[in-house]
Amino acid sequence: MNQNPSEKQKQAAAEAAINYIENGDIVGVGTGSTANYFIDNLAKIKGRIDGAVASSDASAARLSRHGIEVMDLNNAGPLRVYVDGADEATRHMHLIKGGGGALTREKIVAEASEKFVCIADHSKLVGRLGSFPLPVEVIPMARSMVARALTRLGGQPQLRTGFSTDNGNIILDVHHLDILNPVEMEQQINQIPGVVTVGLFARRGADILLIGGQSGVETLS
Repeated sequence: MNQNPSEKQKQAAAEAAINYIENGDIVGVGTGSTANYFIDNLAKIKGRIDGAVASSDASAARLSRHGIEVMDLNNAGPLRVYVDGADEATRHMHLIKGGGGALTREKIVAEASEKFVCIADHSKLVGRLGSFPLPVEVIPMARSMVARALTRLGGQPQLRTGFSTDNGNIILDVHHLDILNPVEMEQQINQIPGVVTVGLFARRGADILLIGGQSGVETLS
């Protein structure tokens, strides 16, 4: 059976990210289908690295199955490199993340890392963020209040039903937001009481964007 072209593009970007790993690294690792391809490639060089810090329980389990030591960020300290996918990305290196629900831990590991390498297939590269619903992790008791605040910002929040984050919180997916200034909107949403974090990675966006396409991997930085 022929593989979906976007899956091939994800795999190509994930393979290209291995070039950014150095001997002795403790590698920050993201969450999602593209990050899973990276984990599988990382396993091929696991003898060269000292371990990994995972942004979700699912990624930690996949790393462990490959025999890669999963470390706590508090013990690992600052990381040299973090590799993760995105739900949307622009050439300004701004991202929407959190489709898999791991946005808070992803943002923490990204912040702790010197270099953020984002890997994605070509369909994720957009001119303006916002076609993909923006995930917002919220403390459960604040759900209605936060939803009203997000509506005032012009969005249409929907509860992600039947889902709880690894932190025990809920996610509101915000549709139809016009994200003209991602840095400003990230700050606005993060200041709403009850918001844990928003899936806008703009203040600390990607340092390198590896986009898998039909003719290979394009590197943006």
